[in-house]
Amino acid sequence: MMKRRIFLLLPFCVSFTTARAEEDPWRLLGEPGAVVLFRHATAPGTGDPAGFVLGDCATQRNLDDRGRAEARALGAAFRARGIPVGKVLSSQWCRSRETAELAFPGQVLEEPGFNSFFGDRTAEPAATARARDILAGWQGPGVLVAVTHQVNINALTGIAPRPGEGVILTRRDGAMAVSGRLPPPDPVP
Repeated sequence: MMKRRIFLLLPFCVSFTTARAEEDPWRLLGEPGAVVLFRHATAPGTGDPAGFVLGDCATQRNLDDRGRAEARALGAAFRARGIPVGKVLSSQWCRSRETAELAFPGQVLEEPGFNSFFGDRTAEPAATARARDILAGWQGPGVLVAVTHQVNINALTGIAPRPGEGVILTRRDGAMAVSGRLPPPDPVP
């Protein structure tokens, strides 16, 4: 049985559906206009340290060895399944950029609309609106991959993903809908 809650997030509607256990979420990435929002891989801690500077990774919370292995495993899973990636967008935070670069080398574009607003909740409306516009406009070809943060994905979908987890959005009746989730990858040693 499927449970549904519908939230209106203008300019598109996001429908939350609990996928059936037997459904393969990877299959959803082949649908036209598919998007997957990934939370960055494991970066121990919460938020950013005092003195955080956006362009200086030494001042930020960063991926650990497990997080780097998760990111590489994520990219390997896409390649093993032959998932065509149309575009890779990343938050400008180092942990998101590193996740994206390790998974999809040479394909990453920074997108401020996916920057974290954990430390500044007043930035949420503008960031979420910008991200929503990008997601609503994606037509492909291939899947749009966005590597971002828990707060951003939660604002867009109502889901609080684990590190490295993906939330899949596909078009349903002209609107973007949450269609499935990709569990965090098992890091390959």
